[in-house]
Amino acid sequence: MSHRYSFRAYGTTMITIFEVLFWVFAMTAIYPYVLYPILLTILSRLSSVRREETNMEPPAIPRVTIIVSARDEEVVIEDKIRTSLAIDYPAESLEVVIVSDASTDRTNEIVEKLSNTDARVKLVAIKEHLGKTAGLNQAMTTIESDIVVFTDANAIFDKNAVNYLVDELRRPGVGYVVGSALYTRSKDMGAGENEGLYWRYELAIKRKESEFESVVGGDGAIYAIWRHLYQPLAPEDINDFMNPLQIVVAGYRGVFSPEAKAYEDPADDYDKEFRRKRRIVCRTWGAILRFGFRRIVRANLRFGFMLVSHKIVRWFTMASIALAIIFNALILIRGGPGLYVLTAGLIVGSIVLAIVGWRRTMSGRDAPFYCEILYYFYLSNLAAILGIFDYWTGNRYVTWEHVRTQT
Repeated sequence: MSHRYSFRAYGTTMITIFEVLFWVFAMTAIYPYVLYPILLTILSRLSSVRREETNMEPPAIPRVTIIVSARDEEVVIEDKIRTSLAIDYPAESLEVVIVSDASTDRTNEIVEKLSNTDARVKLVAIKEHLGKTAGLNQAMTTIESDIVVFTDANAIFDKNAVNYLVDELRRPGVGYVVGSALYTRSKDMGAGENEGLYWRYELAIKRKESEFESVVGGDGAIYAIWRHLYQPLAPEDINDFMNPLQIVVAGYRGVFSPEAKAYEDPADDYDKEFRRKRRIVCRTWGAILRFGFRRIVRANLRFGFMLVSHKIVRWFTMASIALAIIFNALILIRGGPGLYVLTAGLIVGSIVLAIVGWRRTMSGRDAPFYCEILYYFYLSNLAAILGIFDYWTGNRYVTWEHVRTQT
């Protein structure tokens, strides 16, 4: 009798442990997408951001350099330069620098032609394909402007974008400003539409992070810094993540400017978007490890909290889901409560719907909206965990190709 009681007690204890572990991993998967935005909204309302004065006295009209990273951009580079020169900012205080990373098409030729007609256009031609960050390191040594605006060749600025960026940088304690990268259209396949939906969600989080403390990372399409805050980066670093990180640790804030808008086309299929996200997470994960998380937390505890919540926990979502499935199964095997039949059904059902979205999308057919959303969710999180796997297995990404040329 006592043996039977002990066995039942042991089984009950194991179910309880499995339940605790299931909910830990289930909540970890939900946290960055649902709980963190809610918590961030509450914190941003309860806590005001400190406004520290700096010793720097901003010039009345700061000189601005728009620096464009380019690799085989002959299709868009002329439009990018002309629209950049046409923005509403004093012409004598503005220049456009094109960093061409060993372009093999007519990119350099087009830039040189335009520079012959307007001295504000400059070309920094990198002879070897060293990657975006290496090119920026080299170009930054030639720039003397007060403010540098980083952007991509396919991102077209709104006419007043630079003015909004400059206005934010002139605020006390602000070291970088992140603009709004908006998508101009949806492609035939669902990647563009779902990436646009995802990015609108991201912009909402950036707004709240800015209100609470600092935006976590920049945006390669549009972000600006004070030039003197730029520090040379390792070739494998992503500049729009690592450079803002350096600026925060140096004691400055990063803010979001929703009015500073840039427009670009999204990726035209899921495969390209998957590879892009995998590459970005691999490089960003490596940057955090090299920089040192303790160093970040010691410099700015709020920012460390947001970095974990916005980035790190999210990258492990697929691992959390997988572990939640395992413990859900163990609970059911041991005769746990009926609630876990429902949770198992919800998880498995979401996976089945994602597979339906994948099958229909790959075959060129329209899929229900919720199927495409779930497909994009699982695909993005799979790319993230594989990016971390790539880092630990030594598969690092230094050179880059934009999504329009990936095959």
